[in-house]
Amino acid sequence: MNIRNFSIIAHVDHGKSTLADRLIEITGTVAKDKMQEQLLDSLALERERGITIKLAPVRLNYTLNAIPYTLNLIDTPGHVDFSYEVSRALAAVEGAVILVDATQGIQAQTLSHGLAALEQNLTLIPVLNKIDLSNADVEKYKKQLSDTFGFLESEIILASGKSGIGIEEILKAVIERIPPPKQDTEKPLKALIFDSFFDTYKGVVAQVRIVEGKVPPDQTEIVFLGTGAIGQVLEKGFFGPQLTLSETLEAGEIGYIATGIKQSDLVHVGDTIATDFNDVDQLPGYKMVKPMVYVGLYPIDSSEYFELKEALSKFKLNDPAFSYEMEQSAALGSGFRCGFLGLLHAEVVQERLSGEFGVDLLATAPSVEYLVNGEIIHNPADLDLSQTKDIQEPWIKLQIFCPQEYIGKVMELVQDKRGKFVNMIHYGMQVELIYEMPLSDMITDFYDKLKSISSGYASLDWDFIDFRSVEAAKVDILVGGEKVDALAFITVRSRAESAGRKLISKLKDVLPRQNFAIALQAAIGGTVIARETISPFRKDVTAGLYGGDRTRKDKLLDKQKKGKAKMKMVGRVEIPQEAFLSILTS
Repeated sequence: MNIRNFSIIAHVDHGKSTLADRLIEITGTVAKDKMQEQLLDSLALERERGITIKLAPVRLNYTLNAIPYTLNLIDTPGHVDFSYEVSRALAAVEGAVILVDATQGIQAQTLSHGLAALEQNLTLIPVLNKIDLSNADVEKYKKQLSDTFGFLESEIILASGKSGIGIEEILKAVIERIPPPKQDTEKPLKALIFDSFFDTYKGVVAQVRIVEGKVPPDQTEIVFLGTGAIGQVLEKGFFGPQLTLSETLEAGEIGYIATGIKQSDLVHVGDTIATDFNDVDQLPGYKMVKPMVYVGLYPIDSSEYFELKEALSKFKLNDPAFSYEMEQSAALGSGFRCGFLGLLHAEVVQERLSGEFGVDLLATAPSVEYLVNGEIIHNPADLDLSQTKDIQEPWIKLQIFCPQEYIGKVMELVQDKRGKFVNMIHYGMQVELIYEMPLSDMITDFYDKLKSISSGYASLDWDFIDFRSVEAAKVDILVGGEKVDALAFITVRSRAESAGRKLISKLKDVLPRQNFAIALQAAIGGTVIARETISPFRKDVTAGLYGGDRTRKDKLLDKQKKGKAKMKMVGRVEIPQEAFLSILTS
């Protein structure tokens, strides 16, 4: 029973990855010459941005009082958009280290993940990190931890992931406080898939927590109770943190199974692996995650459509919070309407698809789903207001943590975004503001503005509540008299005109000039609410003239005018892909 399974949970930037580095270093899991910062952040994007995006398991070996222990650690992200990664990690462990920055205290995700861990009856080990910084307020935040979660002050470990203070104490607490997993190795195999990825040679590699029994020898058939798929054990092992082959993988352990399955949609996160369909009951798995933000993704080169489709299929295996369905646009051709948990999630997925799969993408403006006459609509272009009796938009419960001095500015910002005040809770010098607000107002620039007005100290967490009726308008964008469906958007009727004007003026700046004037219009139904004109290039047709009468010049200019009028009537205006990209990502 010398196994301990635990996770590290905290708000973004509180030092999870650095603490994981020290734990790996002190247990000798990776040789000193192979160590590097953010070792478990294997994605190039994680290193570039300095944030954790994917959960990452690793097996540590540690000896306490001459007894060797196996510690399975799962490092987790801290941003609200990746909270589904955290929930999957918590389902695979018995305890968690809850990490709090000694310069910032408890933040939104600390509270959210901590409460989620308590709901699953996990043992929490409170750690106050970065205590060696000059602006650390250890006593204040020890009290905050005690008041919020009910910890005894003697339970709180003081540490610094950077300098290595308290790391041995954390390892000792993990062994002494977190209960060992149940190890029922005699029962038939029952394994929970908490993550997976695709390997060209091994097929789908499932990252698993063995709940009961043991993984059978290689080449043995295994089944997936949720999808009914059948695979075989090509190899099994643990994370060291690289894939490390192992002779056995038994109840209580965390590891991986290479399944040989080449169809990525046959293996789902949360499914149960067994050796026979009749041997065991399926594990409860995870609740289905609901995408909140929708973005159209299109290949810049239409010939790459099938490459994009294959890339999305493989990517979904790696990120089950992401969803997609086929979509057709008159302006952009064939593409996919993709669902994300938030804007950062959408941004990260686009960058990963481009970086890992080499697909050049074009993204439309983010939108939320609307309930129109009882039917869900993801794409604003699909909305027909003439047939609409009732439009409902998604509302969320918003929890904002900020120091007391920023309360006024934060309240002003939320009210400007149609937020409704619910409650205010004080945690010492920190305040939690609870609001209800429309999701469509949060997904644009809300997070950036919140960080800006609070000097970076405010943090937020949110949950979907329900759909509520809204007086909405669909704004169509016309370029050269033709509607561009990829630019249509839905907004509150009172703001439709200003939003239309803003987009039209932006469009005027980025669309290249042609040899004729281009009219840009924003319209609601048949009413034009904003208009701009892109002036044409003027070629100097009189440059070759010298001397002579003024009428010679006028004749040439009239001839040019007639030619331009003809050009204006030929077909629709070609809008280059770069123009879409600069509008929609600015």
